[in-house]
Amino acid sequence: MSNTENTILPPNLVNPQDQNQRTTKTIIYRSEAMQSVLGMAERVAPSDAAVMVLGESGTGKELIARAIHQRSNRRYKPFVAINCGALRESLLESELFGHEKGSFTGAYARKIGLAEVANGGTLFLDEIGELSLGIQAKLLRFLQEGEIYRVGGKDPIRVDIRLISATNRDLEKLVMEGSFREDLFYRINTITMSVPALRRRKDDIPLLVEHFLATGPHAHLNRGRQISDEAMQLLMNYDWPGNVRELQNICERLQILAEGPVIQITDIPENIKNPEQKLVIEDYDPNISLHELERRYIIKALHYFDGNKTRAAQALGITIKTLYNKLHEYGEFDKFAVHMKK
Repeated sequence: MSNTENTILPPNLVNPQDQNQRTTKTIIYRSEAMQSVLGMAERVAPSDAAVMVLGESGTGKELIARAIHQRSNRRYKPFVAINCGALRESLLESELFGHEKGSFTGAYARKIGLAEVANGGTLFLDEIGELSLGIQAKLLRFLQEGEIYRVGGKDPIRVDIRLISATNRDLEKLVMEGSFREDLFYRINTITMSVPALRRRKDDIPLLVEHFLATGPHAHLNRGRQISDEAMQLLMNYDWPGNVRELQNICERLQILAEGPVIQITDIPENIKNPEQKLVIEDYDPNISLHELERRYIIKALHYFDGNKTRAAQALGITIKTLYNKLHEYGEFDKFAVHMKK
């Protein structure tokens, strides 16, 4: 196996100096697991078949969707992504399908929905398993009829898109539980692809670290541009429950806080060195309500995991959608929005 970076780009961007090397700006890999995924992406790209991308949060499902779009006949048209778990149901329908002026309180002007924006291109629905049954029914009708209705609108609007969806949930289980429509399930997963967790592709970690340190937003600081073998081994030993997104976050932190040009063991966060650490339960205080205790505990979890909402949600035993809803409820969503998926 070559030690060079492997990536995937539109055909005209293949490095002419190395026809065996595939590169994209964002998908960095050398592992056979990722070679298999990207090989499949190349095969399905020319079709218009609906694709379902499975994988844990932070594995790069949107990057795979973009790679498919870039290799498709729709590559010169828009690629539009929407996180179905980040918006409340009342906002999601308007965001996806648009709305007419005066259709509800606050609708002061007509809004074009993201499905319409994606016309001719690719619509990527991340966290599709978080959709309510009501939105699922409207999405199914859109996929079947090829037309949408804006909220408050009476006239159908023809929209031509290729749908790529992603989820970290077991949709078949949700179908059996009655929380996901069976007809929609079969409509959206003509092709199913699985993106491996970072712990399943650890051969890629050194390449990813090198890439993040060289191209990250803090590379100009002229420190933390390299990493010692001992520090790298700690990163290799860690299981990365937040996957590539968590690794990128850690690399940014290391580059900011490193004391010299080379990242050492002493620079590695304690939770990476000792991942068995648990959250400390806050002592009981009769003057604090359960609601306030919950708020404090969730905020404490987010700070503990450096704002990584995926890891915080996993540690708290709740879904990422529930965490988003809680942050909206507490008025804390904007504070942590900087850590949302890029």
